[in-house]
Amino acid sequence: MAKKSSGASAGNIFQERFDRFYDELQWLYCELYADNPYVRMHLDDLCSRIREYYEERPADLKASDRKREADPDWYKRNDLLGMMMYVNAFSKTLSGLEEHLDYLRECNVNYLHLMPLLASPAGRSDGGYAVSDFRSVQPELGTIEDFARVTGACHRQGINVCLDFVMNHTSEDHEWAKRARAGEKEYQDRFFFFDTFDIPALYEQTCPQVFPTTAPGNFTWVPDCQKHVMTTFYPYQWDLNYRNPIVLNEMICNMLFLANQGVDIVRLDAVPYIWKQIGTTCRNLPQVHTIVRIMRMICEIVCPGVLLLGEVVMAPDKVVPYFGTVEKPECHMLYNVTTMASTWHTVATRDVSLLRRQMDIVASLPRGYIFQNYLRCHDDIGWGLDYEYLQNFGMQEAPHKKYLNDFFTGLFPGSFGRGELYNDDPRLQDARLCGTTASLCGIEKYGFEGNRAGVELSVRYVITLHAFMFSQSGIPVLYSGDEIGMLNDYTYKKDPDKAPDSRYLHRGDFRWDLAGNRNDPKTVQGMIFPALLKLEKIRSSHAVFNADAALRTLDTWDPSILAVVRETETEKFIGIYNFSEQDKVAWINEEDGTYTDLISGQQLEARGVMIPAFGCYWLLRN
Repeated sequence: MAKKSSGASAGNIFQERFDRFYDELQWLYCELYADNPYVRMHLDDLCSRIREYYEERPADLKASDRKREADPDWYKRNDLLGMMMYVNAFSKTLSGLEEHLDYLRECNVNYLHLMPLLASPAGRSDGGYAVSDFRSVQPELGTIEDFARVTGACHRQGINVCLDFVMNHTSEDHEWAKRARAGEKEYQDRFFFFDTFDIPALYEQTCPQVFPTTAPGNFTWVPDCQKHVMTTFYPYQWDLNYRNPIVLNEMICNMLFLANQGVDIVRLDAVPYIWKQIGTTCRNLPQVHTIVRIMRMICEIVCPGVLLLGEVVMAPDKVVPYFGTVEKPECHMLYNVTTMASTWHTVATRDVSLLRRQMDIVASLPRGYIFQNYLRCHDDIGWGLDYEYLQNFGMQEAPHKKYLNDFFTGLFPGSFGRGELYNDDPRLQDARLCGTTASLCGIEKYGFEGNRAGVELSVRYVITLHAFMFSQSGIPVLYSGDEIGMLNDYTYKKDPDKAPDSRYLHRGDFRWDLAGNRNDPKTVQGMIFPALLKLEKIRSSHAVFNADAALRTLDTWDPSILAVVRETETEKFIGIYNFSEQDKVAWINEEDGTYTDLISGQQLEARGVMIPAFGCYWLLRN
C-alpha cells in the first residue's frame, strides 16, 4: 500500500527516501489521473513495485547511489568526458565492447553513451528507436546478462553508462501492440486507437508532422483491427497513451529494470512528445513535466545515483523548463542542440555573431544547469536556428537553409564540406544534414584530391571545433570515430535496410585499421587523436572548466573570431577560435598580465592576438 510511514528507522534507506518524496508523488500522480476512478489503486501498485526494484538493486549499485547522494554535484565537474557509439559499429557485440574498454580509457572516456541496443525489428527500427522489448537486447549483440556484465566492467574502469529510454512509443512488434492489433481493448487503451478518422482529424489540425516527407501524418491505419493508431514518428512506432496510468507505471518499471542492469544515465528520448491533447501541438504540455518530475522522484527513491538526460531538441527558452526548479528538479542534464547547430552555421558562414549570441544566452542561465555538448551525434543536423536574429544580417530562413545544405554537400562553389541531405522536402525547401565531422570539415575533399596542405588545414579545424566544444560549460561528448577523423561511409547505400536513411552515412563501422595509426604523426589519425587527448587532459586539470565557472564572451572586432572567457576566483581562461581560412588578429585587450597558451606552452599577452587560419588558443592567466 502507498502509505507514508510514521517514522523510518535510521537503517531503512528506502523508507527514508520514500517518506521524503511521497507527499509530492501522491499529489502529482492523483492530479495527473484525477479522472481515473482507480487512481489510488494504480498509485499503490506503483509504490509497491518501486520498493521491489529497490530490494532487487545490486549491492554495488546501492553503494554507488550512497556515494553520489553524498556528492550530488559529482557530474558537474570537469572530469567527465563522454563518447556515443553504436555497439555493433564499434565492436560487433557487447562482449567485443568489453574487450575494447582499454581503448576507451586511452581516450579518457568515462561516460559511455551506448546507442539503442534493446530488441527491435530489423528494417523497422529507426536505428533502434522502435523497441519491441524493453528488457531484452538485440540478439546479434548478446543478451541482457551480457549487458549487465559490460556495465559492471565499465564501472570497474570508472566508466559511466548511458542508455536511451524510448518513452514516446513502442515498436508495432511489442507485445502490447500485438495484443492491441489482435483486438484486446485493454492493450488498445495503452495506445491511441480510433475507429474512424474523426478524432485523428482534430489532432492533425494542430499537431505538426515530424517527418512530412518520409512519414507524413500522425496516424496509421491498422488493417488487422480496422482502426487508426497514432504514430507521430514512423508507422511502425506506435505512440503510448500516458493518460492511462498503467502505461506510466509499466514504463517506470522498465526504466528501473534498466537502472538495475547498471545504467547510470537514462536518456529520455523524445520526452516533449509524451502527452497528447487535442487542440495543441502535442509538444511540451504541462503533463510532460509532471511525468518527468515523477520519474525524477522515483529515481531519487530507488536509484539516486542515476541521472536523467532529456532529449529536448529545441531552443533554450523551450529547453530550460525541463530542468525543473531548485525545489522540484526534473532532468539532471539536457542537450545543447542549439549551440551544436549554430556551430555548423558558423563553419559555413565564417561569422560568429549567432554563435556568440547563443553562448551569451547559455551563459545567462543558472550555473547549475548542465548541458551535454557535442559537435556531431547519431542523428542529423537540423537547422533550427534563430532566424529572427539572422534577419538582421539579411538571412532569410528558406534560402539560408539551402545555402547551408549546399555548402556542406559540396554544391556551393569553393565549399570543403562533404555530406548528404536527410528528409529533403523540396516543397518546404527544408532538409537536414548528415556527415562525419571530418568529412564536413574538408578532410574527405582534400584527401580525395591529394591536397596535403588542405588536409592539414582541415585537421586543424577539427581540433579547433573540439577545443571550442570542450570549453563550453557542461559535459563534452565525442561521437565515436571523430577522435580518429573517420570519413563518411557510403557503403550504407548497398544495404536495403539502411539505404533509405542517409544518417547511416556517419554511422559506419569503426575503423580499427585507422585507429592503429593514432600514434603516427604523419597520419590524419596521428594528428587528431593526440591533440584531442591533450585538450581532454588540460580540461580535466583546471577547475576553470567546472560548470560553476563564470562564462562570458569577448569582443574580438573580427566577425570570424570567437573569444570565450571562463573565470573562477583563482583562474582566468580565454579561448580564442578562428572560423576563417585566413590568419587573423583577435583584437581583444585584456590588460591583466601575461598568459600561457595551454596547448602550445607559448607565453603572450591577451592583446591583439594573431591566430592562424582555423586555429585556436587556450590562454590561462599566469
